[in-house]
Amino acid sequence: MECRPGCGACCVAPSISSLDKPAGQPCAHLDDQYRCTIFGRPERPDCCGGLQPSPEMCGATREQALIWLANLEAATRPG
Repeated sequence: MECRPGCGACCVAPSISSLDKPAGQPCAHLDDQYRCTIFGRPERPDCCGGLQPSPEMCGATREQALIWLANLEAATRPG
């Protein structure tokens, strides 16, 4: 599965500790078209490369993906 154009849910919903990015905030490396500006570069965090699109995660819409990822973030939050 390939990423949905104009989505970027995986760069908004989860926290990315190595970038000090809180959950629910767009990543600083996300452009206006919701594309990663460091994709394929060495400074891209491993956690980002490990998150691959799937029908379950992405759903049918960006909104569904944001909800699924926010729920995953909440379920895996330490403490």
